[in-house]
Amino acid sequence: MVNALVVSDEEDPGLSRGARPDGIDLVVSAGDLPFDYLADIADRLGCPGVLVPGNHDPDLTGFRERRGLWLRDGLPEAWPGPAGFDDADGRVVDVAGLRFVGLGGCVRYRHGPNQWTQREQARRARAVVRAARRRTRRDGRPVDVVLTHAPPRKLGDRDDAPHHGFECLHEVVAALRPRLLLHGHIHPYGQPVPDRVLGDTRIVNVVGRRTMEL
Repeated sequence: MVNALVVSDEEDPGLSRGARPDGIDLVVSAGDLPFDYLADIADRLGCPGVLVPGNHDPDLTGFRERRGLWLRDGLPEAWPGPAGFDDADGRVVDVAGLRFVGLGGCVRYRHGPNQWTQREQARRARAVVRAARRRTRRDGRPVDVVLTHAPPRKLGDRDDAPHHGFECLHEVVAALRPRLLLHGHIHPYGQPVPDRVLGDTRIVNVVGRRTMEL
């Protein structure tokens, strides 16, 4: 088991003041948190991190790390994301012994990065599912966690257009059968948020802070 601190959307006052939860092996972010906040948490805990961007985050598309060097469009460039984190958006990422597939962003509702129409996100989803299946065929390891910013449509999303979930996430879960889908974007505003289930996959809204065994 990997003990993970999973965060999204809302800064936790305790973590902002320097709290150091015990026994954390991994920091997971589902988006919309300041990158310096994330980097500080991972640095204090001394563990790696994995993220997908939210709709309020800077554009991270096109960046890839190769042998410790960040590249964009094949040229060296400083990565604007948090130090110590892998970007799982549209990728298959192995971190702390777990395999993640990531799809960041939300349904497009205005101009800006990390927003996608249903059709655009479905295209990205098909590509990352193909990549995950190729990786699994090579090494026999399945996907453990699908990490998203927005939830699947009709599974914890809202009726207003900016907070619709993505329809394609149903197909992603059916194809990869992960144990968990972790998402943010949907603020509970103090109300209890039950986990949802899609097939054998538990869907968890992680807005704020949660400690989980993955």
